Amino acid sequence: MSHLILLFSLFLAPAFADGGSQKSTQNLCSDNVSHKRQKRDWIWNQMHIKEEIDTPLPHHVGKITSSVRNNNAKYIIEGEYANTIFKVEETSGDVYAFERLDREKKAEYELTALIIDRTNNRSLERPSKFIIKVYDINDNAPVFVQKVFNGSVPEMSPVGTSVTKVTAVDADDPTVSGHATVTYQVTTGGEYFTIDDSG
Repeated sequence: MSHLILLFSLFLAPAFADGGSQKSTQNLCSDNVSHKRQKRDWIWNQMHIKEEIDTPLPHHVGKITSSVRNNNAKYIIEGEYANTIFKVEETSGDVYAFERLDREKKAEYELTALIIDRTNNRSLERPSKFIIKVYDINDNAPVFVQKVFNGSVPEMSPVGTSVTKVTAVDADDPTVSGHATVTYQVTTGGEYFTIDDSG
């Protein structure tokens, strides 16, 4: 008998949890369904765009997409370069660049995506940060770090004696194969001197 009483108490507890107000079982089930939170997610791939694209502006960067289903939904982006360099099409979530980008000036941009109800400006989902990466093209020539490199070698030194070291740098992305690789060549005096890829 004590087991039956305990079981009965557990079933009654939810019905009286709201300040003692008595709701029917039917109303309780209805409320649970209507107030159940749906899981919502931002959905997009990593956004990227090549630098120095020479096709007409704007350039498509990517798409921000939410699983929110609302006919009044409107996409917005925020951040230092939002609505200047980058703009979003408010109904589709397509993001466009309105300037040609130079990776050597700025390699990535951090923005924030929002989706709101256009009728009351209420946020439909928590904002989410995303990064637009600018992909490198091999558009920079190597430059020497100084105008003149001085070297000397004692007379009658054996072949292979080090004379000096020169250094050049390339502003392109070193993580992209071959883009920032520097090789050296002696253009005058090659009958006496050679240079390897270390300078």
